[in-house]
Amino acid sequence: MAANGESQKTEVSRHQEVGHKSLLQSDALYQYILETSVYPREPESMKELRELTAKHPWNIMTTSADEGQFLNMILKLINAKNTMEIGVYTGYSLLATALALPEDGKILAMDINRENYELGLPVIQKAGVAHKIEFREGPALPVLDQMILDEKNHGSYDFIFVDADKDNYINYHKRLIDLVKVGGLIGYDNTLWNGSVVAPPDAPLRKYVRYYRDFVLELNKALAADPRIEICMLPVGDGITLCRRIS
Repeated sequence: MAANGESQKTEVSRHQEVGHKSLLQSDALYQYILETSVYPREPESMKELRELTAKHPWNIMTTSADEGQFLNMILKLINAKNTMEIGVYTGYSLLATALALPEDGKILAMDINRENYELGLPVIQKAGVAHKIEFREGPALPVLDQMILDEKNHGSYDFIFVDADKDNYINYHKRLIDLVKVGGLIGYDNTLWNGSVVAPPDAPLRKYVRYYRDFVLELNKALAADPRIEICMLPVGDGITLCRRIS
C-alpha cells in the first residue's frame, strides 16, 4: 500500500512538471545548450530585449532564446525576404526575423496589443531594423481575409510565423496556406503545448494550458493530414511545427 502511494506521489509530481518552458527532461542540459551555443552567439540587441521581456509579468509568452536562434538560421537558409508574424508580444522572435532578413526585407507583424510591442520597439529601432517591420494592431483574421481577396497576395510570403491565440490556429492555417508560396514555410509555435499533449486527462494542468490543449491537438492532427504540406515537429522551445508548402 505504501509503495502504491509512493508511486502515485511520483506520478503527481511528474504531472506538475507539465508547463515547464523547456521540453527537455534535464534543466542542466537545457542550460548547457543556452550557455554553449545560444547566449555566446546571441546578438546584443536580442539579449537586451530578452532581458527586458523577462521583467514583464507575462514573460512566459516570449519566444525562448534557443528558438529565436533557430528561426534566425532557418530564415537565412531559405533566403526569406517577405515574411509575416502573427502574435508579436514584445518582439523577440520579430527581432530575430528582422536581423535575418536582407536590408529590403519585409515583415507584416500583427498583434492585438500595441503596448507590448512598443515595449520592445526601442531595442528594435536601436538595432537598425525597424524599417523592415509593418506593425498592425488588432485581430489578424480580418486582415488575412482581406489579403486573400487580392490574388497578388497569393503565394507571396516566404515565411510565416504564428505564435498567437491557439484556438484560432486552424483558422489561421486555412488562410495562410494560400498566402505562403510553394516551397515556403509556415511555423506554428507551441505545438507541444508545455508537454500537455501527452498528459493524462486527470493531470493537474494550469487552467489556460488545459483550455488550449484540445485546440493544439486538433491543429497537430490537421497538419499531419494536410497533403498540401510537408511537416516537421521539433522539440525546440515549447514545440514548433514547420510546414513546407508543396502544392
